[in-house]
Amino acid sequence: MSEYRVGMVGIGAVGTEMIRVLRQRNFPASEIRILARSERDEEIDGETYHVVAASPEAFDGLDFAFFAGTEGAKGASQQYGWEAVSRDVIVVDNGDDFRMDDRVPLVIPEINADALKDHQGFVANPNCSTIIALMALGPLHRAAGIRRFVASTYQAVSGTGRSAIAELENQVHQYEAGEKLVVDTYPHQIAFNVVPQIGSIKPQMPGYTSEEAKMLFETRKILGSDSIRVSATCVRVPVFNGHSEALNVEFERPVSPEEAREILAAAEGVTVVDDPENGVYPLPLEVSGKDDVFVGRVRPDDSVENGLALFVAGDNIRKGAALNAVQIAEKLGDLSQA
Repeated sequence: MSEYRVGMVGIGAVGTEMIRVLRQRNFPASEIRILARSERDEEIDGETYHVVAASPEAFDGLDFAFFAGTEGAKGASQQYGWEAVSRDVIVVDNGDDFRMDDRVPLVIPEINADALKDHQGFVANPNCSTIIALMALGPLHRAAGIRRFVASTYQAVSGTGRSAIAELENQVHQYEAGEKLVVDTYPHQIAFNVVPQIGSIKPQMPGYTSEEAKMLFETRKILGSDSIRVSATCVRVPVFNGHSEALNVEFERPVSPEEAREILAAAEGVTVVDDPENGVYPLPLEVSGKDDVFVGRVRPDDSVENGLALFVAGDNIRKGAALNAVQIAEKLGDLSQA
């Protein structure tokens, strides 16, 4: 395999994990060049990386550039994304600026890698909650056709970034010490609480947030079906890492729990963890640091025709962001070698 010169735009929680994933998967990178607002050194897993200030010229000579925004991050790819493409760099963007752009494939490699064949130098990572849901729903959709689903998410603070992780930890310590809890990153206290708003209210979908709207529009684009109906409620919970989701799905034909488990057990990137009688089901603590999305609590949903309920959990920083982006680059590398 050819070696590639790789750029990383941003070195927060996702950028750090992307570098970790590149190393762990032995991605053939002859160079990893980190671009951020200011020049400095950063240490990741005992290795020091020199960070250069982002500029158009900083992309010269690169083969790939990963834009490492966290949940809903905007701006960096707007400023530099297409500029990098003009310099013959393939961009893989974790932010949400171009996900619904007709020029830009929106890709989960296990689900719709074929969309990469017509890329124009710019590929988007879906939102973390969409990736985690569709890792389970994609194989089921191929087998039985999804008409609609309801998603209730339980999203970890790592999706917001390092400041949110620190805020949850600090609030726990402040509570323990009997001190006033400092609220800064979120509009409400996150420790010992849940906040049923992620993102801003979406004018095009009155009453729904931007995070909830992504579940609808990104699902339709990835699965290639504008007829799928989605209702999502996205909730921030006091968990450090790992998003969980309860999914209630209506299919075009009946799907038994046994058939669903068989389909999911054969799906790449999915682990079935489903023995509730013995307390075995997906947990955010168990998926943190794992590549696979875990699926369990598979059972009939008799409230709709051909209904099924399931519970999924996945590492939102890993498969929900960093790993998915690196897998996209690996697939693009395979295409270039074909």
